[in-house]
Amino acid sequence: MNTPIRLFARHFTLAVSLALAMVGGAAAQDAKAGAKVGAVNVERILRDSSTAKAVSAKLEQDFSKRERDLRASADQLRQAVEKFERESPTLPESQRTPRQRQLVDQERDLQRRQRDFQEELNLRRNEALQQVVEKLNRVIRTIAEAEKYDLIVQEAYYVSPRVDITDRVMSQLDSSK
Repeated sequence: MNTPIRLFARHFTLAVSLALAMVGGAAAQDAKAGAKVGAVNVERILRDSSTAKAVSAKLEQDFSKRERDLRASADQLRQAVEKFERESPTLPESQRTPRQRQLVDQERDLQRRQRDFQEELNLRRNEALQQVVEKLNRVIRTIAEAEKYDLIVQEAYYVSPRVDITDRVMSQLDSSK
């Protein structure tokens, strides 16, 4: 399942890969001097950094009331359906059909509201994560330029702690609010 974090991580990987391909020629020419390489675990930063956690907390705060309201509406609808199912055998057809139609309309409305809620939440989450990723890109670029890195990669099968700069990037990201 592709979470927004994984989607952004993939987009970020693609962007970094393209940038690295362009830098690759220059790094190969400078290989005699020994290229300085760093690695960043972006997924960990988007999961564990204070900046990303603050974004998640803000989204939770902004959407929690609507989510509670939707849950309450779903509970009320469930109770109304259960009551209707208990009473329907004894109700005359003239009362049963309108109540049934009303419950179907309420369910349709609830599903629409839930769908709208989920779409808005996903949109806001994606926008917020995009802002964090952009800020993260600036921090990585700043570190790369300041410390004269020739290459910074995001994904690798193995990353030696010697070249892993994730903690430094996360620290600078969190302190650059």
